[in-house]
Amino acid sequence: MPTAEALLTLAGAETIALRDAADDAVFEPEPGTTPLWPNVVLEALLAEAVDAESLRRLLETTFPRAAATVEAFEESAWRDKGAEPVKARAIGTRLWLAPAADTEVPNDRPVVRINMGLAFGTGEHATTALCLEWLERHATSGATVLDYGCGSGILALAAVALGARFAYAVDNDPQALTATRANAALNGAADRVFVGAPEQLPAVSVDVLVANILAGPLVELAPAFAELVTPGGTLVLSGILEAQAASVVAAYAPYLANIERAARDGWVRLAGSRKAS
Repeated sequence: MPTAEALLTLAGAETIALRDAADDAVFEPEPGTTPLWPNVVLEALLAEAVDAESLRRLLETTFPRAAATVEAFEESAWRDKGAEPVKARAIGTRLWLAPAADTEVPNDRPVVRINMGLAFGTGEHATTALCLEWLERHATSGATVLDYGCGSGILALAAVALGARFAYAVDNDPQALTATRANAALNGAADRVFVGAPEQLPAVSVDVLVANILAGPLVELAPAFAELVTPGGTLVLSGILEAQAASVVAAYAPYLANIERAARDGWVRLAGSRKAS
């Protein structure tokens, strides 16, 4: 697989993705391993100017047991394929989530509108829903919130809609930053949301840090995350499979008190208060 990726990269592939060809999903690899399935499909998006047919023949020669196909793909179709629909719905008793163009929204709730683009985060997945539900119950007026791994920006924007004074939204994916900026503007919150890569985050101490990423990075970033939260503030951690929860709790035990757990569809959200020292 690395050889195929290298050939496609040299050919000018704009994106390369691996996906399961059967039904043997790997949510997260073990440390030091590569997430491969028994049957893998490798997809690459190439500019029209690339000689795709010659590339196809090269791949077939290099990998005689694999099938290589080339098909034209309109840019508009690619964008439509990448976008996930957003379903209008209530989040708890305080918040309403809606698609960007939805005009039928309630007048008695703060509304967050999401135009997905190509970023993760419509609020449908259990990991995001668990975070939204925590914010809906606990976000307070005047708080500062850090959404680490912001995707579409949905958690940062929900916090602001629920009264947070300011939110910081960071992600290492440029697509996510583009989507978050667009969604912040859509919600009239551009002046209340910082959007940038993790290394661009200014020196801050926030009241709430929400990280909906994966268990491995959560464990690795535990000391850094703790430093970003004011004593007595809250860390909300999601993207954790039930089998991984104990290792994440152990990593944060030196920094958090009163760690609470909520679960849905095999995923776990943890939340705890930052210890004074």
